[in-house]
Amino acid sequence: MKLVRFLMKCNNETVTIELKNGTIVHGTIASVSPQMNTALRNVKMTPRGGEPIALETLNVRGSTIRYYILPDSLPLDTLLIDDAPKPKNKARKEAERGRGRGRGRGGRGGRGGRGRGRGF
Repeated sequence: MKLVRFLMKCNNETVTIELKNGTIVHGTIASVSPQMNTALRNVKMTPRGGEPIALETLNVRGSTIRYYILPDSLPLDTLLIDDAPKPKNKARKEAERGRGRGRGRGGRGGRGGRGRGRGF
């Protein structure tokens, strides 16, 4: 199971998030997007070396998150069950082979694309 899918199930949980710039954010998860963007409610944000700031809501961009600190009371057994729908027959076979549609690099046959030399 992907980490983001797990976090998407953690709505209404109170977590602490450390950002890459050292800021600590403590609040209740309102939602998590597939890019790990996290919307929080009832937030206390503490910039590195600064005083805590109380906020009603805060959106944290996923690429700025260093890590989450989850509560000890979180029921991991139930949340870690992968209940995402499995792909159907043809899509599953393509996924197992590791190839999707397309022709690989270039995509335009033998000519074109980016390369060196002159375009005859």
